[in-house]
Amino acid sequence: MTQPRIEDAVLDNPVWAALRGPQAHLAEVRGRAGRYPADVAPFHGAADLTDPAAWADLARLTGPEAEVFVAGLRLAPPPGWATTFTLPGVQLVDAGMAADDDPEAVVLSTADVPDMLDLAARTRPGPFRSRSLAMGRFVGLRRDGALIAMAGERLRPPGWTEITAVCTDPAHRGQGLAARLVRAVAAGIRQRGDTAFLHAAADNTNAIRLYEKLGFALRTPVTFAGLRSPA
Repeated sequence: MTQPRIEDAVLDNPVWAALRGPQAHLAEVRGRAGRYPADVAPFHGAADLTDPAAWADLARLTGPEAEVFVAGLRLAPPPGWATTFTLPGVQLVDAGMAADDDPEAVVLSTADVPDMLDLAARTRPGPFRSRSLAMGRFVGLRRDGALIAMAGERLRPPGWTEITAVCTDPAHRGQGLAARLVRAVAAGIRQRGDTAFLHAAADNTNAIRLYEKLGFALRTPVTFAGLRSPA
């Protein structure tokens, strides 16, 4: 595993760093806890996911028995929080990939959201909501009018942008479409002056192999967890 640079520290808690940084305009915050609107992204964050006081702020923000989705290197919910699932993951960072615009890729807009929701529902690339476009730029490929692949931007901690929703219609896999769109999204991120990073489930070895082949390097394990706030 590569050793993180000093400036990577915001990636240890990327949801909170994004909510208090470039995506503060999307944030609902109470004390040391925050979240995105549910129709934008399911993520909740806190200044320190091992701090009981931050968890108390999160409980006050969400209300009783609310579903909460968190991600981080260290998660330590206090008594009263019920864990509904945990998913081991990995975080990867751009270590010199060849990022290029794709002449066939189109920038997706609100008019494309029904097709994007349909593609995400069929391919399950991770959370994608009706207003996820508010988080950043998404691009896609169409064939005969149908959206067959897409990728976009999600979390934006200072200096970084996460690539997300990388998916391809099953009938069009094996053509390198996902790789093309990852490069195209990364090119836009670089043009803005940020560095790309992404997350993957730890057992999704095919995706991790693709990302490493493209030029991403494994930075650290990360845990995704679903919880229910105290009654």
